Amino acid sequence: MIDFLAGLSYIKSGLRLVIKPGIRLYVLVPLMINTLLFSLIIVYGAGLLNDLIDLISSRWAWLEWALLLLWPLFLLICLTIVFFCFSLMANLLCSPFNGFLAEAVQIALSGQKAAEGSGPGRSISSEMLRAMKSEIVKLRYFLIRAVPLLLLFLIPMIQIAAPLLWFIFASWMLCLEYLDYPMGNNGIPFAEARQILRKHRSLAVGFGTGILLCTMIPVVNFIAIPVAVAGATQLWTERLRS
Repeated sequence: MIDFLAGLSYIKSGLRLVIKPGIRLYVLVPLMINTLLFSLIIVYGAGLLNDLIDLISSRWAWLEWALLLLWPLFLLICLTIVFFCFSLMANLLCSPFNGFLAEAVQIALSGQKAAEGSGPGRSISSEMLRAMKSEIVKLRYFLIRAVPLLLLFLIPMIQIAAPLLWFIFASWMLCLEYLDYPMGNNGIPFAEARQILRKHRSLAVGFGTGILLCTMIPVVNFIAIPVAVAGATQLWTERLRS
């Protein structure tokens, strides 16, 4: 339980780290890109809705009273899309930047750079390629285990425990996801990272639980990814690196 709470505390540590000079730039750039993308989609959607309202008003004026409901409905849909899709889109768009963020946090914490061939010296294109390969490996690992777990929801009696098992698995996966950035920077492949974390399961699940809870809170989920990367880097530097 002590290790679980210790892992959970690194979310708070990550929040403190991402506002530090020299680190926040790696947070602001992908966040601005993501926000701009969602803003453009919403503005485009609002334009289409406005054209639709004008078309209906010109042809069926008697429906004008019903058109007043379309804007509140549009706003509700936009809020739902942003809430559920922001983290997913941010993860895809920010993954090339997360390696740089982990590197900056490691330097700030220990004064030491990551392994040779990683860090700020990398190009965006090489980091994108590395991030893509890493995400494919993690996706394969996730799917092989997620499908049997989902089937548990269909088995009588066992389905009672399925939500708890899924929550633990999701926490474990989130820990693997974000610790892969500092560990990958230091030349540790995903398979070896899993072996290291298995020796610290409570610590890992505690940290993953903190990330999972952050992604469930509106507004907070906007910064959950950089906070998770920063917290994971501090967890690696202080507790796992040795």
